Order: sequence, then structure tokens, then C-alpha cells
Amino acid sequence: MSYLGESIPKLGFGFMRLPMIGKDIDIEQTKEMVSLFMSKGFSYFDSSWAYNGGKSEEAMKTAIVDRYPRESFQIATKCPVWFVQTEEEAKDMFWTSLKRTGAGYIDFYLLHNLGDSRTKIFDDFGMWDYVRELKEKGLVRHIGFSIHDRADALDKILTEHPEMEFVQFQLNYADWESPTIQARKCYEVALKHHKPIVVMEPVKGGSLANTPDSIRKIFEDANPNVSLASWAIRYAASLDNLITVLSGMSTIDQVRDNVSYMEKFKPLNQDELAVIERARKAISEIPSIPCTACEYCLEGCPQNIPISNIFAAYNRKLIYQDLVSAKSNYGFATRTSGKASDCVACGDCEQVCPQHIEIIENMKTIAQELE
Repeated sequence: MSYLGESIPKLGFGFMRLPMIGKDIDIEQTKEMVSLFMSKGFSYFDSSWAYNGGKSEEAMKTAIVDRYPRESFQIATKCPVWFVQTEEEAKDMFWTSLKRTGAGYIDFYLLHNLGDSRTKIFDDFGMWDYVRELKEKGLVRHIGFSIHDRADALDKILTEHPEMEFVQFQLNYADWESPTIQARKCYEVALKHHKPIVVMEPVKGGSLANTPDSIRKIFEDANPNVSLASWAIRYAASLDNLITVLSGMSTIDQVRDNVSYMEKFKPLNQDELAVIERARKAISEIPSIPCTACEYCLEGCPQNIPISNIFAAYNRKLIYQDLVSAKSNYGFATRTSGKASDCVACGDCEQVCPQHIEIIENMKTIAQELE
């Protein structure tokens, strides 16, 4: 039985991390990257109203829409309505994106970054009905959403909105069993609801292309002739029910590498999956905060500090030595709640933590390093 996006090649081009010259996108290098990508048979491009202050969508027009027949590619973009204050502004996002891209219609239109308290904003602005109307008018071919949340939140949304045709979420081998990302559980929820998946962050924001030496050695011993990124992207692409796997490519060399192993894609075999499992086990053994995201600590916190999400952000630094991503994830986790520095050391969290984590001391450390 076929599904939406089955015929789309399983490598998508994420337009979030394009090459830059100062504050502007390097459009000539972007054109070169797009040309190589499409010459190898790939066709799916992903952006958002918010990326690069709108410059990403404008780059789509210049590098893709103005240069290729419309039927030869798919444009995906998103509306992050939590950026604005009114329903009118939220609905105007689509028209802004349509104008910037010059695409005439959007192939895959997503409600952007659902989860936590953000989902309610889409409800309040009537965005579910609105995107369905856009589809009925032929302005959008397919409607879906992206989400950064746990599997139960994804299940609830898909149960309430069966009209959504696809879903996009973070999935990679390192997060497959993560208690905070819950990649496997989210994947299983999507399958249960018969929704095809667009994979984002298959290389975990670049962390899996720049792993600690102990992890790198596992992959190089298995095959010294391929990139670390190739293991991560092929792992995601080997799953069933995928529309595509997005890679936020920033250089022509990244495009060359990605298309080299995805042009004639072969799923990982059992020996290769065993290598992935060894790497995953080794990552789990690197010292980190052993939070299981049970969230017992949140119930009594007087400062509304998202402790488990803060620990997940800090573990990015502990495991991958990626301070930039750790700070970015920390900022996202605390944008609407308490910060680590807001901890008043009441101790309620430590009394209920099944893992007996020294939460108060960790909050002090994290506040110093990530704020």
C-alpha cells in the first residue's frame, strides 16, 4: 500500500543553515548547492517563515523557483504562529511565505513547532481549519505539522486532528531511546496513526558528525571511508513510512557527501545496524546527568523550572562537548518558564527524584555555564 511521499527521494534539503556572507545568505553558493542536489535526483526543500528572518524563503525563490520547472521540486515551509499576537497576523504568515518563495502553491505546509504550551496558540488562532481551507483552495497540496515534544503529546494532536496528512519530528540514532526526545516512541505513534514522517535533526544539529573520539573510532573501525554524518542519515532513512530525511546543509562539500551515499540509497544492513548499536551504547556510557524525564520534580517546583529539559540541554555539552547547541537548547527550554538561576534551593525536587540526582547543585553549575 502506497503512502504520501513514498516516491520522494529520502534526502531533503533543509534551508535553515545556509551559507552566509555576514548577515546575508551566500546566494551564489546556495545556487551551486541546489544545482548539485537536484542534478542527483533530489527534490524536497524545507524552510519556515522564521528562518533567517525570512531570507531563507527568499533564497528558495532565487535558488530554486526561478531556476527550475515548478513540477520538478517540492517546497515545504512552516508557520510559527507563536511569533505573533493576533489571528490575523498568524494567517497572514502563509501569504508572506507564498510571496517570498514565489512558488504559486506550497507542496507541504506545516504548523511549526507544536508542543508544550505552543499547541494552544494554534488552537486559539483557528489554524487547523485555516490550513485545511488553504488546501481546499489549491494553495497548499498537503498539510501537516512539526513538533518538539514527547510521544503522548504527538498522540493527542494526531487523535484530535486526523486531517493532518504528515508529521515532522526529531529522530536520530542517539535519541532513539531518549527519555526527553522519545524518537522511537514518536515514530511508533506516527505509524499507529498511519501518518508519514519527515525526519528532522538526523545528525542532531551536527553533533553526530562531530562525535567524541571514542564514538568516532567505532565508526571508523567499521568503515574508514565514509563520513560520520552518513551513518546518521542512513540510519534515519532506513526506517519505513518516511517522506524524506532533512539535512540542513551549509556547504557544497556537505551536499557532495550527502548525495554520494543517498543517490543510490541502500538501507543499513544488519552488520551496520550492529555498529550503530555499539555507538549508541557507548554514547549512553559517557558521564552525563542520569535524568529519565519522569518529571516528578516539576510538580512541586515553585519557580516552574523545566528541570528535565534543562538537563537534556546540558547533556549536549557533557556528551558531545557542544556548548553552542547546549546553550541554544537551554534557551529554547527556558524561554517561557523558570531558568536554572531561578532555583531557590527548596529541595522539593530532590525529595521526589527516583534517580537521586543532586538537582540543586546541577542547577548552579548549569546557570554558570549556559546562561
